[in-house]
Amino acid sequence: MEPLTHKILVLSEIFPPIKGGSGKWLYEIYARMPNASCIMVVGKANNSTTEPQDCEIYSQTIQRENLSMAFRGVANFTSLRRYCQIIGRVGRTARRHRVRAIHAARPLYEGLVARALRMQLGLPYICFVHGEDINVARTSRELTWLTASVLKNADQLIANSNFTKELLLNEWQIPNSRIALMHPGVDCNFFTPTLEPSERRIFPDNRPVLLTVGRLQERKGHDTLIQGLVSIRKAFPNILYAIAGDGEQRQYLDGLVARLDLKEHVVFLNEIDDDTLRQCYRECDLFVLPNRTLGKDVEGFGIVLIEAQACGKPVIAGKSGGTRDTLLEGQTGLLVDCQDPKNPEDLVKAVCSLLGDAEKIASYGTAARTFVKQTFDWPLLAKQAELILRPRDVATP
Repeated sequence: MEPLTHKILVLSEIFPPIKGGSGKWLYEIYARMPNASCIMVVGKANNSTTEPQDCEIYSQTIQRENLSMAFRGVANFTSLRRYCQIIGRVGRTARRHRVRAIHAARPLYEGLVARALRMQLGLPYICFVHGEDINVARTSRELTWLTASVLKNADQLIANSNFTKELLLNEWQIPNSRIALMHPGVDCNFFTPTLEPSERRIFPDNRPVLLTVGRLQERKGHDTLIQGLVSIRKAFPNILYAIAGDGEQRQYLDGLVARLDLKEHVVFLNEIDDDTLRQCYRECDLFVLPNRTLGKDVEGFGIVLIEAQACGKPVIAGKSGGTRDTLLEGQTGLLVDCQDPKNPEDLVKAVCSLLGDAEKIASYGTAARTFVKQTFDWPLLAKQAELILRPRDVATP
């Protein structure tokens, strides 16, 4: 019997239902590639070997593996042994399916596995780059060296934003010819404005609602907006700030809310499913991602910003990293310096300027929906993705 043949092996630890913007991006891209052209070697969720949707609705073959990696370097024996295990598993899958190329979700560690398999099997590889990954690598001499090896030996690098592309060009000296700019997208048929006026199901009626969606980590800047609520509530006494997501900053943010006496003005929604997420976007008045740069940790793009705009909502984002690509400043949203969480005056001014102007809120929201449909809708991006990601004519090893 002839062995199964797939043109591309896609390697990603993060992949739905595992939460993560990079995994969602890959899920959507490869769903629109020709059916059964890819073998998706992806991480397990809750130690399961398959997920129901794997066999029922996804257009590519999905192979679930334990791809967890505690440390992405190779300097200690435990990490090196783990790399060898994953390289062995992925290599056997590549040979069995006679793949012609590997697509790695990140430089470390998926890209390093692809680099090793290029040496072993002669397979070319493409690597996705998200901005924060290559920035954070600079904090370690070892991770810098490993990342440089991955980047310099990749056939092509996919940059998620102009910010990321500039990092590759200027800090990693990658030739422009080997970098493709490809933004993450959004399903504009799913993320839509409310079709008919109705009572809010999630947030109380008659309260202006600010919404942030994302992991509770320091660079997301939740604390900056919480600090700013002290001033915002003077102009909008019923203001409500809804935070969707979970993470290491939860205890600190809870304490900050209590210390500032804002318990009536902040609600933590924890992790939510996509239907609830869409409803939150629809019911909020303004979406805010007050992100900032922390050393080398930075927001590479900001998928939540385009999801909110697809739902017809104006956005405010921190003037840091790749968020500039996600909006039209002064037309669909505003960029604000959010670097100092103890001085949120600029953020407060931006929030109040939009919340206090119903006409501007409406015009920004309408423009936001149009902008996203014309720029980030998946059918548009799928055509670009297929041109960039389809395998070159290379010999099968």
